Amino acid sequence: MAKAERVEREPMAAASAPTIGLAAVIIAATQNEPRVLTVPEPVPGRGEGLPSGPLEPAHPTLERGLRAWVERQTGQTLGYVEQLYTFGDRNRRPDGDGPHALSVAYLALVREARPAADSAWQNWYRYFPYEDWRSGSPACLDAIAARLDAWSQAAPDAGEARRRADRIGLAFGVAGGGWNEERVLERYELLFEAGLVPEAGAPDRIAGQPMALDHRRMLATGLGRLRGKIKYRPVVFELMPPAFTLGQLQRVVEALSGVLLHKQNFRRLVAQQGLVEETDAISAETGGRPARLMRFRREVLLERPAPGLRLPPGRRS
Repeated sequence: MAKAERVEREPMAAASAPTIGLAAVIIAATQNEPRVLTVPEPVPGRGEGLPSGPLEPAHPTLERGLRAWVERQTGQTLGYVEQLYTFGDRNRRPDGDGPHALSVAYLALVREARPAADSAWQNWYRYFPYEDWRSGSPACLDAIAARLDAWSQAAPDAGEARRRADRIGLAFGVAGGGWNEERVLERYELLFEAGLVPEAGAPDRIAGQPMALDHRRMLATGLGRLRGKIKYRPVVFELMPPAFTLGQLQRVVEALSGVLLHKQNFRRLVAQQGLVEETDAISAETGGRPARLMRFRREVLLERPAPGLRLPPGRRS
């Protein structure tokens, strides 16, 4: 009798088991723009999404399954890949009434190549316009701050109002807190909680274009990770061509971080870290005097444990 009961329970357990998906935040930097590779609407009417698909029995590992989906959907072959985060909130059911779904997201850094016909490179500030400070305070930020302030004041009690105001100050740098470019995910999640993004029901797109499912949350996680990582690991060179000028390198770092850097200080920092070395070639594409082409010194990976750009913390008032 006990054995029969065990057999009856097994299908119930299998039916309730969560599904496992794979998703890729694929980043490139071209023409002074940070770009992310997207695919057409995974869910009709919900915006474009990230390359993604379920883990299949034929996939020997999660990462190889991810690479297979990316090549199938975009034609892009991945190089540098690292696991970002497993998204698996209790109510995460992309199919509505389907089973609980886990999604393992990865960050991949590539040099931009022509994607398959049904995928496209997008400037990531399309989804996070308030993250780009290269031309000063973003135009949309004042309106966002006003709406966040109204949300804070609409709290049910004084304690919650104070908690909301503190979170806004920390994430968006208002009230003298200062802007920290690495808090991308915190800012997006705060906007979601306040109902100011389309994914949370906002009627407009003042805080950026929507993405399907929770793919914009995945993208925010990847952006924050990359902005922090370029300071202590030389991952930015995964996005650079084999030879480049220091000006090109600076513009890519600025595009990723969303802030402008002092030219001489940046070059001094790169030299002190021993990250690059001169080649015998020069570039005449700078618009002025020819610039020496540089290349990444891979030996630096063996010379010390954290060979990054060590940029100063980005603070914007």
